Amino acid sequence: MKRLIALAFAATLAAGTAGAQTTLRIGLAEDPDVMDPTTARTFVGRIVFASVCDKLLDIDRDQKLVPQLATEWSWSDDQKSLTLKLRPNVKFHDGEPMDAAAVKYSLERHLNFPGSRRKGEISQIKAITVVDPLTVRLDLAVPFAPLIAQLTDRAGMIVSPKAAAAMGDKFGSAPVCAGPFKWVERVQQDRIVVERFADYWDGGNIHFDRIVYQPVVDATVRLASLQSGQLDLVERVAATDVDTVKRNSRLRLVQATELGYLGISFNIANGDKAKTPLGQDARVRRAIELAIDRDAINQVVFNGLFTPGNQWVSPQSPWYVKSVPVPRRDVTRAKALLKEAGVPNLSFTLNLPSGSENAQVAQVIQAMLQEAGIDMKLRTVEFATSLQMASKGDFEAYLIPWSGRVDPDGNIWTFSACEAAQNDARYCNPEMDKWLKEARSTNDRERRMAAYEQAAKVQAADLPRIYLYHRTWLYGLSGKLQGFQSPPDGLIRVQGLKLG
Repeated sequence: MKRLIALAFAATLAAGTAGAQTTLRIGLAEDPDVMDPTTARTFVGRIVFASVCDKLLDIDRDQKLVPQLATEWSWSDDQKSLTLKLRPNVKFHDGEPMDAAAVKYSLERHLNFPGSRRKGEISQIKAITVVDPLTVRLDLAVPFAPLIAQLTDRAGMIVSPKAAAAMGDKFGSAPVCAGPFKWVERVQQDRIVVERFADYWDGGNIHFDRIVYQPVVDATVRLASLQSGQLDLVERVAATDVDTVKRNSRLRLVQATELGYLGISFNIANGDKAKTPLGQDARVRRAIELAIDRDAINQVVFNGLFTPGNQWVSPQSPWYVKSVPVPRRDVTRAKALLKEAGVPNLSFTLNLPSGSENAQVAQVIQAMLQEAGIDMKLRTVEFATSLQMASKGDFEAYLIPWSGRVDPDGNIWTFSACEAAQNDARYCNPEMDKWLKEARSTNDRERRMAAYEQAAKVQAADLPRIYLYHRTWLYGLSGKLQGFQSPPDGLIRVQGLKLG
């Protein structure tokens, strides 16, 4: 069956790339959701955006800020005003100029567009001023330490005002930005095709005429397509396939520790499926955590390549709160907590995105929970669909990854603040909000760390989410592909890539 899938995939890919002079073929682990920077929320969508929509700033492999559409930036003395100098002579894919007016339009769109998932990321902006055609000033209601980091991702992506105004809520079907490649087509669950933009400001660093992004959910098929030469680059090689890639002299493995995590989110207050002991009693969620052995998951499923953790940042991060360590497995205590909560025979359903590694993780957890008398049923759903279900409250528990952000605020606020856009669980604790707002309001590292310590204690008590581990990004590359950098945010930057 897998051979048939691979052959069908090859035929589709060949049809999608016919006529291209130099084509880069990238295998994705999922199909992206809507391709509008304002409303999108998938990791694989961010991979595609990296070639289509330049941002105001970017980060390098060492997590340092680097210029992209903005070449300089500076804060006012009171930390409530950020001034950005823009790169001159930049054009959008429709030929319109990328200038301060376009930056103002895009940021205001992020703030005001119906269904925006960027609003919470930059909501402290109270005014945007065009100082001159290449200078824009962002005035804040309060100091907001994560703002610069937010501008290195989708909140910093600048869209063509002309195209966005014309297309409205259809903009995600054919985004028009100022990146190195412009949109050609999308076939859901099959391919996204982009072609080189002749007027790109850094055109000398682009070495392909076309890129085809191919969603291939099955990691085995994805790797087989790389081995056969049908793909040049695949993201998220299965940990169990690492040795296979290393043994193949025609391939290369590149890896990087992620900024994000994978965890189980619980429906706390989003509709009828929250009205269960699981959603209403933290003791039940604590019992689940105590029944799980994070180290065992890492060894059994990932050959020890990942990092077990219990917070929104890795234990290796300088932002990790050491006073709230990873708890040890304690099945006896888990059973006692369930008895205290009145549900000694707990049963619930875990939603999980399709994919072999997700299934393996869920099955290992399922077996662990059985030892504590917990019956966890599994419900596998296509990734973008699983996000839609979560947003609607159609879940009790949800195994969900987050690719991570360079500032820790980007890993916790959007899921745990009361009014955050991606808080699908509708978890809301004023004490958590207090500490997250405190951490956002200052650039003083000691103050931020103290606030995050308090937030970690609230998280550990409430457990709206069980953080399980932090992945190692594993990329398989054709040995001919040169210039690939190992990115901590997991994104594939196409600048500098070429086939040798």
